[in-house]
Amino acid sequence: MKVLMLNGSPRAGGNTSVALGEMEKIFQAEGVETELIQVGNRDIRGCVACLGCAKLGRCVFDDIVNELAPKLEASDGLVVGSPVYYASANATLVALLTRLFYSTPFDKTMKVGASVVVARRGGLSATFDELNKFFTISGMPVASSRYWNSVHGRLPGEAAQDAEGLHTMRTLARNMTFLMKSIALGRETYGLPEMEARQITNFIR
Repeated sequence: MKVLMLNGSPRAGGNTSVALGEMEKIFQAEGVETELIQVGNRDIRGCVACLGCAKLGRCVFDDIVNELAPKLEASDGLVVGSPVYYASANATLVALLTRLFYSTPFDKTMKVGASVVVARRGGLSATFDELNKFFTISGMPVASSRYWNSVHGRLPGEAAQDAEGLHTMRTLARNMTFLMKSIALGRETYGLPEMEARQITNFIR
């Protein structure tokens, strides 16, 4: 089992790192290979809707997005963590995810996704929903915990004091591990669900 973990915070070692680090400890204890990559401090532009990726099989902007694509393809799960800015994820992270999910031609069905959000106080639920939408449009089951996947903290390292939040992270990692292993067993026994030809309709014809 392999999990790709993306830290969308611009601050290395900040509260988002605390939350993801708590998950990483459980993954490693469960024998799950992890790769944690800091992306929130990178210079990442947004999608320009050029559709060049349809011809190239990758994004036309050759940056970290194309570096992450084979890592995501080889992974059984994806964890995305972000601080909350104006009840939304870090714009750099959203730009990365938009291009990564849109430009990659490989099937993401049954890769397990989990989003983690960190804030001083509010905007967590809206950010949690925003990040989960990348998974649910891609056929990716979403791992859950005993509470919404959130941790509180403002000052660097303050999230380590959020006992309930850290418990949520540990439970999330255990649940995600179980789900990935169960899907792997199901794939071997039953195969993946049948895929019908996609039908795309527009509201304006």
